[in-house]
Order: sequence, then structure tokens, then C-alpha cells
Amino acid sequence: MRALLFLALCSPLAAFSATPQDAIELNLLVYNTHGLPSIIAGDRPTERFPKIAQLTNNYELALLQEDFAHHHILLRHLPKSHQASRGENPGSPKCFVCSNSGLTTISALASNAWKMNTTFTAFNKCSGWLGNLNDCFAQKGFQIGTLESSAGHRIIFVNTHLDAGRSARDRAARASQLEQIASAIQATAQDEAIILAGDLNLDWQSPKDKALLLHFRDRLKLTRADQGLQAKRGWQVLDYIYFRSGSSTTLTVMDSGEDLSFTADSEPLSDHPALFAKFSVR
Repeated sequence: MRALLFLALCSPLAAFSATPQDAIELNLLVYNTHGLPSIIAGDRPTERFPKIAQLTNNYELALLQEDFAHHHILLRHLPKSHQASRGENPGSPKCFVCSNSGLTTISALASNAWKMNTTFTAFNKCSGWLGNLNDCFAQKGFQIGTLESSAGHRIIFVNTHLDAGRSARDRAARASQLEQIASAIQATAQDEAIILAGDLNLDWQSPKDKALLLHFRDRLKLTRADQGLQAKRGWQVLDYIYFRSGSSTTLTVMDSGEDLSFTADSEPLSDHPALFAKFSVR
């Protein structure tokens, strides 16, 4: 009996249950920076953004939203080794009273170990020029990025910021935007590992918003990484991190929650929580 037990412990099956040697950690930040012009933001973004930039250094990948008017400050306080990719479409028609998408992806991954490519797609539909929170003045959309490691890990990530507002017209815009994202993912990343995150402006407490979110989740076979954690601090739940494993890369959430260090003088650095998820990637 002892011999059989010894053989079982030394068998390939027992060895397989150990932590895979090719597993790595990926720390992800998702943060709406409230980066509107100072006169609209109602505070001092020029004082907040240096600290926001410094705190993103704790993450291999940071997906930011509302990085509108103070992007240059953000870049100035990032290490030169970091790669920042802004969501914009230079070929789109210019609107002199409009803003960009506000989407920025920051990678601290070593360039000799990882390759990152991103593209940006503007949404086809928005709600609100003069009213409904004026979303049409921003070129909202989504960044799709590809992360590939020299060890063979491959992840598709999506950074997005959907239409705001609580009206039926706003919700219809969000439904159209979710459809556009889902169609893009199904066309280009059907069997890939995916991390999708951002300010979705889908209120977890709203039955209609939640129905849109769950339909989108099920269509893409996603799992929520940050279930219920925002409620501990009383934030309205509008920001989310979703993920799934792919045919060649497996994602496992090791930890997730709100990074409470995104404060200054005990006050939050934005009007949204700084969410994080620590993934094991193999």
C-alpha cells in the first residue's frame, strides 16, 4: 500500500496539479480619471493627474477613461519605459468643440518580453448633443489591444467608455455600443483570452441596464472579476472588469477590488473607483 501511495504521489498527474512553470502574474488597473477641463471638472485635475500617473506604476497594464484634457500631464509623470496608447482616430471628421475618446492604455510590460498593439474604433451611435449628458461631444469608442509574450501568452484586451445618462435614448445608445463591441470581438478574437474593462455606465442596480450587461456577458462567455467589491465604499457600480480564457491562454483571478491608494488628503482622486484585478496567466 505504501508503495502504491508513493507511486501515486510521484505520478505525472500529481506533478500536473502543481503550479505551472509558465504561469505569470498580470496586474490590471481600470480607472475613470475624471479628466475633464478644470472648469467642468469642478476641482483641480492638474494637481490630481501627477499622482494618478505615479500610482499607475504599480500595474503592468492600466486602462484609463476620461483622460481628456490633461493627457500631457499624465505623460510627463510616467516613466519613459512605459508605453502609452491613446484611443483616437486621426482620420475622423474634426469637430472643433468636441473632445477625443478619453481612452488611454498604459503598459509597463518589458518591451523585450511583450509586444502590445492597439487599435481604436469610434462608436456608431451616441446620445446627447445638448442634453442627455452631452456624450456626443466626445468621440467615445473602444480600444482593442493584443498582448503577446515571448513565452507564448496571448491576451486580447478591450478598454471602453459607454454612453452615460439614464434615459431610454441613452440606454439605446449603450445597447448599440455593446453590440458593436461584441461584433468586433466575435469577428477577430473568437477563441482568444479576453480582458474587457472600463466605465460601462451600466448601473448594476438598474434592471434594464443589468439586463443589457448580462446579455453582453453571456454572448461573449465572460466572467466578472470584481463582483460586488465596489459597494463596500458606496460607489455607484458603473465600472467593470470582465474576462475569459482562450484556447491557448488561461486567465485566473488571484485578487481583485478597489485600490484605496488613489486618494489625496483622504479624498478620492476621481469620481470613480480605481479597480484592480491580479491575473494568473498561463
